Amino acid sequence: MGALHRVLVVALLTPAVLLGLVAAVPALVLLPFFPGGTDRVTRLLTAHTRYLSTLLTNSRPAP
Repeated sequence: MGALHRVLVVALLTPAVLLGLVAAVPALVLLPFFPGGTDRVTRLLTAHTRYLSTLLTNSRPAP
């Protein structure tokens, strides 16, 4: 049941994460051209990476 739970969590949340990343693409393209934009892009990518790693880490079945 644990492995099935992880597969279901990842399968259900993947479209939401992809939608969030697609919505962030214009910001990732335009922000570097604004003052301080590179720092904001870095923070945005760090937040997305942290969210995905937390999602995958917490969806693991208990040993």
